[in-house]
Parts: sequence; C-alpha cells; structure tokens
Amino acid sequence: MQPKPVRVLVIHGPNLQLLGRREVEVYGKLSLEEIDRRLEEEAEAVGAELTIVQSNHEGEIVDLIGSSPERADAIVINPAAYTHTSVAIRDALAAVPIPAVEVHLSNIHRREDFRRRSLIAPAAAGQVTGFGPASYRLGLRAAVGLVRGED
Repeated sequence: MQPKPVRVLVIHGPNLQLLGRREVEVYGKLSLEEIDRRLEEEAEAVGAELTIVQSNHEGEIVDLIGSSPERADAIVINPAAYTHTSVAIRDALAAVPIPAVEVHLSNIHRREDFRRRSLIAPAAAGQVTGFGPASYRLGLRAAVGLVRGED
C-alpha cells in the first residue's frame, strides 16, 4: 500500500520568474518552468503532491504561508531577495505548524556580505543552498522526509 501523498507548497520568491535569462553565471540557464517540471518529476518519485507558486510580493507570500496548513503538510521556499530582508516571511513561517525547507540556487554564504545572512533560516527546519536546481529537489526530499518522520 502506497503512503498517503505528502502535500508540499513550493514558493518561489521575487524575480525567480526571470530564471534562465537573469545572471545565468549565478543562477544557471534553466527557466523556472523547467525547474518546476523537474520538481514535479521528483514529487512523483517520492510520493508528493505539489502546489507551486511564484510571487514578487511579500504580502502575498505571507498570505500563502499563513493559509498553508489548510492545504499543505510542508513548505519548500526560495525567498530569493526576501531571504535577507523579510521579518514578515520569517514570522509567518514560525507561526505555522508545518515544516519549511529554505532553498537557494546559489550558495548564499559565498556571495556578497549582505546575502550571507538569512532571516528565514531560524524559522526553517533546514536550508539547502548552492546546488543549483538540485537544491529544490533536495529540499523537496527533505520536506517529505520531515513529514514522514524519516531519518
């Protein structure tokens, strides 16, 4: 018998709709649509159902997180630039009773000083950073494992 699918809300933050065209030397050549397609394949392999949203608006992201327990068992979030600036997103993640995994395409700890500090990390179960598009797939696997209580 297959386990019940884990419902995961994937949130892509600001400017990620520009992937594949924006700073390819930092973020790579894949579009957001291609990353989402690969995530859907990974979700099928690990028994997850995804709801995927991209937003450039902090308040919308806060609203998505706040309503997430009604439709998700976990969150995978790339807060993008909000990583370093948004107390509101951090507080929203801390307020909901489901695990969140923070992901980043680039290694934020090897970048400019202002990008090395994540306000989100203390409210997340963990952070996956620096593995390009694989960061999302690793983050998804981590989120599913957290929900299922796996090591």
